[in-house]
Amino acid sequence: MEHKAQILFVDDEQLLHGLFERLFTRHGIKVISCSDANQATEELKKNSYDLVVTDFMMPDMDGFELLSYIRSEHPRTKVIMITAHSNVQHAVRSMKSGAIDYIPKPFSTTELVERVQNCLAISEEEHQIQTSPKTRRNRSRDRAKVYEYVGEHPSIKKLKNLLPKVSKNKAPVFIQGESGTGKEILAKLIHQMSDRAGGPYVTLNCANLPRELVESHLFGHRKGAFTGAIDDMTGAFEVANRGTLLLDEITEIDLAVQAKLLRVLQESEFQKIGSSEVKKVDVRVIATSNRILNDAIQEGIFREDLFHRLSVFPLTVPALRDRLTDVPLLARHFVDRYSKMYDLPEKVIDPELMERLTTFSWPGNVRQLENVVQRGVILSADRTKIDAEDVFNDFFRDAEPRKTDGADGGGVQPKTIDDMERIMIMKALEDTNNNQQRAAEQLGISARTIRNKLRRYRECGIITA
Repeated sequence: MEHKAQILFVDDEQLLHGLFERLFTRHGIKVISCSDANQATEELKKNSYDLVVTDFMMPDMDGFELLSYIRSEHPRTKVIMITAHSNVQHAVRSMKSGAIDYIPKPFSTTELVERVQNCLAISEEEHQIQTSPKTRRNRSRDRAKVYEYVGEHPSIKKLKNLLPKVSKNKAPVFIQGESGTGKEILAKLIHQMSDRAGGPYVTLNCANLPRELVESHLFGHRKGAFTGAIDDMTGAFEVANRGTLLLDEITEIDLAVQAKLLRVLQESEFQKIGSSEVKKVDVRVIATSNRILNDAIQEGIFREDLFHRLSVFPLTVPALRDRLTDVPLLARHFVDRYSKMYDLPEKVIDPELMERLTTFSWPGNVRQLENVVQRGVILSADRTKIDAEDVFNDFFRDAEPRKTDGADGGGVQPKTIDDMERIMIMKALEDTNNNQQRAAEQLGISARTIRNKLRRYRECGIITA
């Protein structure tokens, strides 16, 4: 009988319990919820769990104390820490204390599900390390989810036509594109279409990990290799053996670790931190970045030899504003997905709303469109039509050109989509007193997108601060 993954969700926000239980049940994962860490420790004494997802700020016992208890009493149980108090020190402490992942709030349900599924997949591969490669491949195939890249724009058709050729080998692939364009979906498709589809597919987000922990998560470490290494750790390369490893936002890796990564790509071997043993691996690497790689090389933050080694197959994913004809197709796709996810009736998008969606600049690309449609599906509730007021509100402003008081350099109406995008970002920053996280939430995009846009504006001399 196939094992059904079971996770323990610990959060003092009772309203989240029912949401997560319904959400993960639809993905074949059983969820038990607890309101505090004390309840969680009692539940762990009674039942076995594959994964614990815990909030940090809770009454009586915080997430770190719960994590310490789990590492001591239930060492095979993985832990994901979620918190609204996101900072590098907090992340470092979480990962060094034994958490397998760290997710700052706010996060989308899609992101949470994918991160949980990735952690469960890693746990399964570690548990099956003694079984034959054929058995592991068959089990991975049974768990596989079918992915698709939605779009009919000529640029997307060209990408789709390339995929079969790119997939049928083990050469590295480099995917470049702005945040939210769907680089990870493209990577999953390459794995899915390859002869490694039955093997593991492992994702490592290099931007979300503190720089001090990237090497450990790539190659693993031995117990006692550094302060906080309380147990042996299996790295992503070892877990992904005979499969595919996605290194998301690879340009965030330090130069010293980039040199070690280059060795793995050239020699197919690595060493764990604190170990002299050389391990051989058979891993196909797919790397992504939202940076312009030539700029990163010129700035000295990315090795040119590593770029050439990775980019046997360089692919570029277009921004959504460059393929606006795909917006109706994508919007309908997301409406169907979230209507089913939330057990709501089939819905259509009001023609007026669709027209406005197809003229929006989408600084957050497909991810922003998905978030907007998800909100529309939820707010339209039992109605069968999503109206403009379900989407456009104080937190998500319409993109129609209008005068501003300085963001556009003198009250001139924007002439291009890039102008419009910049004005919206600068206005959101003004409204939030330059708080990039709050401005990102207001626009429905990631804070990283805002940072990248601001850096580009400075490089072009559009802004000076």
